Amino acid sequence: MVILVVGLSTRAIAESAVRGGHRVITLDYFGDRDQRALVENYSLLRDFGLPFSTQGLFQATRKLKYDAVVYVSNFENHPNVVGKLGEESVLLGNGEDVLRQVRDWRILRELCPKEDIPFPVTLLPGEEKEADPGVRWLRKPHLGGGGHGIMTWAGEPVEKTHVLQAYLDGRPVSIAFAADGQTGVIIGLTEQLIGTKELGDKEFMWCGNILPLKIDPLEKAAFIETLEKIVDRLTQGFGLRGVNGLDFVVMDGPDGMPRPFLVEVNPRYTASMELLERGYGLNVFSIHMEAMGGRLPDFSLAEHLTGGYLGKGIVFARKTLMMPETAGWTECGRRDIPFPGDRIEAGRPVCTVLAEGMERGICLKNLLGGVDAVRREIGDES
Repeated sequence: MVILVVGLSTRAIAESAVRGGHRVITLDYFGDRDQRALVENYSLLRDFGLPFSTQGLFQATRKLKYDAVVYVSNFENHPNVVGKLGEESVLLGNGEDVLRQVRDWRILRELCPKEDIPFPVTLLPGEEKEADPGVRWLRKPHLGGGGHGIMTWAGEPVEKTHVLQAYLDGRPVSIAFAADGQTGVIIGLTEQLIGTKELGDKEFMWCGNILPLKIDPLEKAAFIETLEKIVDRLTQGFGLRGVNGLDFVVMDGPDGMPRPFLVEVNPRYTASMELLERGYGLNVFSIHMEAMGGRLPDFSLAEHLTGGYLGKGIVFARKTLMMPETAGWTECGRRDIPFPGDRIEAGRPVCTVLAEGMERGICLKNLLGGVDAVRREIGDES
């Protein structure tokens, strides 16, 4: 069976699929150098000369031959397009109806209190008068991702395309889990790098992850149990299947224990899962396929929160650049590698940098050192 993997960026999941022995072709926007050396890849930018859009990707899928399809970001924001993908071939992921519910802020904010899932106060357009003036509010795109378009709210009317959400001052965290529609198994817990100035310059932009999340050993068991309950309740509430991600902000509760506040559900493969492949020896693509068939992995997160740390960071261009020769970048721990001569606009991603270290601080230091090396090579130093 030939599986098409489609989305904004497919390199990481393509690596997983190849490691797992699956036959895949990929379609994304970038068509990076390392991905093209790995699999049969098609790019909206290189092969079709089109700007990024899910509709454009869907139209391009009709020019390819495949038996089934797996989607990644940002198809979750376009359930109608996912529905069309399902009409064209076997859909290996959450379907249109699931996406319409799980990405609906009104439904999510109603479900969370019923299921005892901590959730920040979220207001819809027209509810601005309910905003507590003593709270910092974020204006978030209704259909967003990666922190793009999030801004501090200044009191203006909220467009229909946005929501207001109370700002939480805590640690941003990602959970990766596999689900069969009824129950879920957590396969990874990572710290999110948000607004890291060495990587990007936007306050709320996602810039990468560090695995594992550092947790006080005395709090670990109770914290994981809380997360497992949340995963099961969301899985059952929405009928989630395959691999999925959750974004949280972790704050100290009244009892001093860490309390996770859900801020977003990502009902598809997520970027943090690349670290699970390296750190835990898992094959996430195979786990996804098995979960779609109702089989969940035998995996204990509690047994995988010790040892060294792994990190990934997305290098965003500080200015518009022309890329130099990039041969050998893979051996330097870089991924999503552009071709020499590529033009990278300011604010757009240049590449991904991978790093490791026995301590969290050492891992982050090595990661930022790798980022500095990239910037020196491409002439993007501050």
